[in-house]
Amino acid sequence: IAMAATRNVMRAVRVFEFGGPEVLKLQSDVLIPDPKENQVLIKVHACGVNPVETYIRSGNYARKPALPYTPGSDVAGVIEGVGEHVTAFKKGDRVFTTGTISGGYADYAVAAANRVFPLSDKLDFRQGAAIGVPYFTAYRALFQKGRARAGESVLVHGASGGVGIATCQIARAYGLKVLGTAGTEEGMNMVLRNGAHQAFNHREANYVDKIKEYTGMEGVDIIIEMLSNVNLATDLQLLSCGGRVMVVGCRGPVEINPRDTMSKESSIIGVSLFLASEEERHECATALLDGIEAGWLKPAVGSEYPLEKVAKAHEDIIRSSGARAKMVLLP
Repeated sequence: IAMAATRNVMRAVRVFEFGGPEVLKLQSDVLIPDPKENQVLIKVHACGVNPVETYIRSGNYARKPALPYTPGSDVAGVIEGVGEHVTAFKKGDRVFTTGTISGGYADYAVAAANRVFPLSDKLDFRQGAAIGVPYFTAYRALFQKGRARAGESVLVHGASGGVGIATCQIARAYGLKVLGTAGTEEGMNMVLRNGAHQAFNHREANYVDKIKEYTGMEGVDIIIEMLSNVNLATDLQLLSCGGRVMVVGCRGPVEINPRDTMSKESSIIGVSLFLASEEERHECATALLDGIEAGWLKPAVGSEYPLEKVAKAHEDIIRSSGARAKMVLLP
């Protein structure tokens, strides 16, 4: 009986109060959730860590989950069970998700079937866990909000992280001229390997002049901005006429001169994957699944952490000097 009793529990990271990384508690007696109607249960092999999860955990984000909760949306693993009316998946299928209901920092996770996608044999589970938020956000920023067109130029500001690399790969595949910035030599090389035509070191004092020199009088059509609280004022100087800055990441307020938008009729546009409609999500998914098949969508995986080191992962994703690909947790 004791054996049977232990089988229906799992390890999961729980947050009982908002705060620093130390509020992430790994518990080993959490009940394995049951998939309800139109839901699936996934045995988690890897889960992506996204900066937004640290903002939510801190309690300083617009969306606050009810406490306690388990973080994590980008899971890759194997279907363990399906709820009623689920016909697209069966036990044993390899899948990845763009959202979970029960939380991904765990041994098992429940997700809505419409947020689950088949994981191609071309990618391993760690790569599967790196698709969700980064690639869907990158596609949304470029096309659904940024109206990017082939032949235009895009500057990815902070291109060596998860969203940055996704943006470089997608933009290159869709025929844009891709420029990327990173903070290290290693980061710049990674950006170039993943589709950028040119890379710049944003730790160099004169890197903005180098970008201006490279783009000439035209400027850049689109900037995908991961750290707008630092870069937004400068971004406005780099844009072309009618150019747009897509605000993907921000860690605080910034002062800008609105006149800089008037001189070029430029736009500053916020991007939030949480606001995507079902149609928009479907469009993202179709494009990205095609990209996996075509071979250009290849997530770069960076640091890997066991569930026990989840607090360290949250610390590192915010504090590390220079993002390097996608951070994943391995249960």
